[in-house]
Amino acid sequence: MTEMTAEQAAEWGKSLDFPAVWAALMETRTRIDTLGEKVDKTTENVNKMAEKVDRVASNVGGLNQSMGELVETLFASHLGEKFDAYHYNLKRTFGRVPIYDDTNRQRGEIDILLSDTTVCMVTEVKRWLDNTEKVDEHIKRMQLTRKYPPAESKGKKLFGAIAVAVVNPEVREYAEQNGFFVLELTGEDVRLLESPKDFKPKEW
Repeated sequence: MTEMTAEQAAEWGKSLDFPAVWAALMETRTRIDTLGEKVDKTTENVNKMAEKVDRVASNVGGLNQSMGELVETLFASHLGEKFDAYHYNLKRTFGRVPIYDDTNRQRGEIDILLSDTTVCMVTEVKRWLDNTEKVDEHIKRMQLTRKYPPAESKGKKLFGAIAVAVVNPEVREYAEQNGFFVLELTGEDVRLLESPKDFKPKEW
């Protein structure tokens, strides 16, 4: 488990052709917005657009990472400070943290683990948050993290977040109902979406 400083995460991102990747993501988001309610009901349309983004990414010169890894990279820098309003001091960042069970078998992986002295934020990074199954997968990941905590999270309060480039409003609502923070990529930064007034982050 390797800790990344904000500076290291930023340097990592410099190796990417950001304008090309961002243009592909934003083109896809625009197409989704114009579909309106049809997107909510037609998963097939969303999947076709996801395939298009994958094809665009594969053609961007010098990019050998998957779209998921690219989005993860774009989110990593200064992610912890987005939770300052909740008085979390998440200054430590770890990428790709494996979850091992008692027999040392890997049971899962955390995309980005943020931590301070008392709190850990298990962050899953997705291109799309377009169906509730992805939220359910993160619920299972949270359960595994609690049952088999990586060294950095032992004895700490455990919360969960999902960071995405494109989010379906209904699925976002489902994620928040399950106590997850939801973050969205905007320009060259990431923002924590405003939660409902009755939102209460779940401690796992």
